[in-house]
Amino acid sequence: MECISVFDMLKIGVGPSSSHTLGPWRAAELFLKELKDRELFNKVSHIKIDLYGSLSLTGIGHATDLAVMLGLSGADPEYVPIEDISGIIEKINQTKQLFLGNELTIEFDPKTDIIFNKDFLAFHANGMTFTAKCDEHDYYTSTFYSIGGGFVVKEDTVDNVEKQEIKNSFPFPIDKATELLAYCAQENKKVSEIVYQNELSLRTPEEIDTELMRVWNTMLECMYIGCHTEGVLPGGLNVRRRAFDTHSKLKGDLPYNNPQQWLETIRKTKVYFRQILKWVSCFALAVNEVNAALGRVVTAPTNGSAGVIPAVLMYYLVIENHKASEKEIKQFLMVAGEIGSIFKKGATISAAMGGCQAEIGVSSAMAAGALCELMGGSPEQVTIAAEIAMEHHLGLTCDPIAGLVQIPCIERNTMGALKAINAAELALDTDPKNAKVPLDKVVNTMWETAKDMNNKYKETSEGGLAVAVNLADC
Repeated sequence: MECISVFDMLKIGVGPSSSHTLGPWRAAELFLKELKDRELFNKVSHIKIDLYGSLSLTGIGHATDLAVMLGLSGADPEYVPIEDISGIIEKINQTKQLFLGNELTIEFDPKTDIIFNKDFLAFHANGMTFTAKCDEHDYYTSTFYSIGGGFVVKEDTVDNVEKQEIKNSFPFPIDKATELLAYCAQENKKVSEIVYQNELSLRTPEEIDTELMRVWNTMLECMYIGCHTEGVLPGGLNVRRRAFDTHSKLKGDLPYNNPQQWLETIRKTKVYFRQILKWVSCFALAVNEVNAALGRVVTAPTNGSAGVIPAVLMYYLVIENHKASEKEIKQFLMVAGEIGSIFKKGATISAAMGGCQAEIGVSSAMAAGALCELMGGSPEQVTIAAEIAMEHHLGLTCDPIAGLVQIPCIERNTMGALKAINAAELALDTDPKNAKVPLDKVVNTMWETAKDMNNKYKETSEGGLAVAVNLADC
């Protein structure tokens, strides 16, 4: 059985896409490691990158070309200062040189050394090949696949030995929802408690607490930045940021100086029903506008769907439970991570393989299940909430206009968040004995739907809104 950590599902990185930006970035880092492991690094004089399939078709809009350059330069997506990114790219473009791994200067021209191939490799829609020239006649080539959510694999080493040993050490290995529910019943524990026991096999309690709160604080800061930044998003569509305007109307004269004070101030305000919808939408918009501007976000389970989970967790903190503390925040994130891992193992979280149902649909299911537990739902009701949320995203296509993670991607996060809240409420009013569709069935249905979906609607920008809208009118 494959066990995936919460921190695999909730990664900190840079936008706009987990599969097209974070994945290629990490692949470039892995390529550098291979060169060093084979004692080839210091011999490299030139590198070429071939991008295939969806990485090619929407690579420019998703900043795939920038991501591989940043990865090869030695910048870490989790920690690189966002303000440094443009400078690194500008220097490469101007000098036609790349400071490989922050150690070695090589000749590199992005216009000729990053090649966009529309052909699809057989293993996955998001393939990329790195080729390094090590001396006059010696070349080293390696192919990677970005399979969604920032996960990167090689076709011949999908499960490396080190990770397999970690998987086998989990006390409660889970592939399906039925297995999760069986462990909950056997141990008389909540979903979050089962997840916590698994995480303890990898980290100390202090490390788990610290990392979960680091994930949350990244989400909170992202929402804060999005709500306080106005203007137009980069990329050429001239999409105006809306979170700033919505937030300005909602907050009035609320006093605060930082993200934590902002959260506490909002929690003390009286919010009416119609404002609830606006606040949740505002939180989701804020995250995905930051994501679209190559800001720092948390994959949840992807960058394109990064706004759903923080928006729903904020809903709980500012609307449902003003007394909630770090305990509830960590509980929410652990449940969300487990639900996401079930979808990853049983279907996909890659829009290039499954359309937007694999991103917004999964994030909505994750948020619904997590909210349901915080609101007193049983493990069975948690899985019912996740099932309801996904059921009403089945068949959702991925058709980003101009290959940018903006239209319809940003708005879809608001829809996913609101559906998650509704799904949790429906699940709380549902007797599990009366549920007709178990979570595992909808996971399988999502995967079958993905396989039947035309490639035009799988993050290729070759169908749907991507071809229906005249870019000249934007």
